[in-house]
Amino acid sequence: MTDVQLKENERIDDLEINGFRIIQNPFCFCFGMDAVLLANFANINQKADVIDLGTGTGVIPLLLTAKNKGRSCVGLEIQPEMAEMAERSVLLNQVEDRCRIVEGDLKNVKDLFSPQSFGAVTSNPPYIKENSGLKNERDTVYVSRHEILAGLEDVIAAASYLLKTSGTFSMVHRPSRLPEIMELMVKYRLEPKRLQLVQPSENKEPNLVLIEGVKEGGRECRIMPTLMVYDEKGEYTSELLKYYGK
Repeated sequence: MTDVQLKENERIDDLEINGFRIIQNPFCFCFGMDAVLLANFANINQKADVIDLGTGTGVIPLLLTAKNKGRSCVGLEIQPEMAEMAERSVLLNQVEDRCRIVEGDLKNVKDLFSPQSFGAVTSNPPYIKENSGLKNERDTVYVSRHEILAGLEDVIAAASYLLKTSGTFSMVHRPSRLPEIMELMVKYRLEPKRLQLVQPSENKEPNLVLIEGVKEGGRECRIMPTLMVYDEKGEYTSELLKYYGK
């Protein structure tokens, strides 16, 4: 590992896998459990080139690289300060030969990449619809949670453009958006193939959904067992701890 220059309020966090670390700023958007779950859920061929749409801190490309999922990984991020911080995390881990960050707008993906350039696409997009007008685009937390710079259809359309035939699209989102998600995936020829709900505890409704689509795939969707986050004692379940390498 190498040392990089940290900026004001930044810290280095341990990703707890193969010695990988990440730079984060607690006053900006920091990654959560959903990113860890997606990196584990994504079924990626070792020879595939991967792109993560709206990569934020770059946590998903770093986790995929640490897990040796895919041949190479690109993180696409529209916010300059987040892209720059993610790029320094790549340098911190000395994986520039397998992982890189590109600053750009996924809505303009056709200007950045050729069609069918990737074998796998991942995304942990903003979950909340934006109906109240444009907010501060420099508020990284708000932009990361609300669809003010890109909506769900923008993400899925970009994924379809980037994917090769039979390539996989893996995404984490809210179950309340599932009808819209599946409708859009079919519209853009990303046939839903695997789906897993994530439930906080036994008596609570699922609050996350992991879904995988295959470009030009056949119509058959597997519903996987629901992942429980906390057991009856309020502690992480053994299955979840495996996702964190424990």
